[in-house]
Amino acid sequence: MAHAARLLAALAALLAAAATGDARPSKIAVVGAGIGGSAVAHFLQQHFGPRVQIDVFEKGTVGGRLATISVNKQHYESGAASFHSLSLHMQGFVKQLGLRHRREVGGRSAIFNGENFVLEETDWYLLNLFRLWWHYGISFLRLQMWVEEVMEKFMRIYKYQAHGYAFSGVEELLYSLGESAFVNMTQRSVAESLLQVGVTQRFIDDVVSAVLRASYGQSAAMPAFAGAMSLAGAQGSLWSVEGGNKLVCSGLLKLTKANVIHATVTTVTLQPTEGKPLYRVRYEDEAGTGSDSYDIVVIATPLHLDNSSTIAFEGFDPPIDVVQGSFQPTVVSLVHGYLNSSYFGFPDPKLFPFANILTTDFPSFFCALDNICPVNISASFRRKQPQEAAVWRVQSPQPLLRSQLKTLFRSYYSVQTAEWQAHPVHSPHTPLPRFTLHDQLFHLNALEWAASSVEVTAVAAKNVALLAFNRWYQDLDKIDQKDLMHKVKTEL
Repeated sequence: MAHAARLLAALAALLAAAATGDARPSKIAVVGAGIGGSAVAHFLQQHFGPRVQIDVFEKGTVGGRLATISVNKQHYESGAASFHSLSLHMQGFVKQLGLRHRREVGGRSAIFNGENFVLEETDWYLLNLFRLWWHYGISFLRLQMWVEEVMEKFMRIYKYQAHGYAFSGVEELLYSLGESAFVNMTQRSVAESLLQVGVTQRFIDDVVSAVLRASYGQSAAMPAFAGAMSLAGAQGSLWSVEGGNKLVCSGLLKLTKANVIHATVTTVTLQPTEGKPLYRVRYEDEAGTGSDSYDIVVIATPLHLDNSSTIAFEGFDPPIDVVQGSFQPTVVSLVHGYLNSSYFGFPDPKLFPFANILTTDFPSFFCALDNICPVNISASFRRKQPQEAAVWRVQSPQPLLRSQLKTLFRSYYSVQTAEWQAHPVHSPHTPLPRFTLHDQLFHLNALEWAASSVEVTAVAAKNVALLAFNRWYQDLDKIDQKDLMHKVKTEL
């Protein structure tokens, strides 16, 4: 039935185009070739057809925050490392591109507070449950119920998108999923929300804060909606792509036959025309400067004050308002060496049982430490024993000092780092931005000011593609509709 609904929607758009004389756009520009830019190029081609030329501008490497680093002739994830099983767009991309899930190599986790482990995972599921109950009562169940309620409502977005509905602003999108409760969750903290549903302060300090530090580098003072999405990622099964998660980006661009232009976009100018707008995109590359005109422009890169290469918007009245906010720097260090297990209370490294270590607010110099596997795992691969040299991924808010490396490692062969402007600094006082900057000019990354993950970016990409399509053919009944659950049920 959903397939029939999509066919009817496409037919309606074609009839509308024929009635109004609107041809499809001839050229579309996408700025950024991370997961957002790659996915939106793919979705735009799905909706407008293969004859539309799509130019994707990328100043760095295709993949953006999906990236790898080579250590000792093996490649390891240095950006987003894994995805939740409910990441439906990412699952769809992997299937469509013929990629495979990477084989999981199990490992135990623990939470460290700078002196000792406040929580240790065992190989026994029931024992883990008992330990959680013994330390924290039923707080973990209350947390799980809270997260599941949020995720159940968030999953409605896939149904809305399958029926062609889109939203011009982040607030409209959130309201359609969870009404005022979701919008309010962007304006109050994780801690406040969890305390209200009966989660104890101790559980928030020990467990919730550790998960948020590992995923966002932020505390339980961050907004509840972003926190719930992050905590959902810590539950359930996780997966990653064999050969590297960045293969999704390069694969989508290849599938779309997009024209990738390695250049930095400097200016987007609204050109004076009658009817639909036309945009002049200026860019710089190794050869100098260039420019071209486009019917639709999608910005798929962050627009924020501390971005040194923020795009200038010219010819707009009123001027385009750029999001007023900062991004959280995260440093990922891949260290090939011997863990100093004594620091964690294990003088004999052979007895150290953990592959993943999360931290509470102390020690402050690192957020998480993981014994990681390469992106290509053979059938015979085994995780290194704790006394052996292994590749460890250390997440920290600042580059690690030599003294800090010596605290964590007895000795090491190499240290390679990647520094990311990983996530917005989520604040309950940050206004929710809009996807629509002007008619046929869109900012895909607006949604990460509500929550930031690879799948959330893919959801934003689908929303922007639908928004561009519906606006182009003036199918305004598909934009910012209220009471969508009822509408979708009547369409089934």
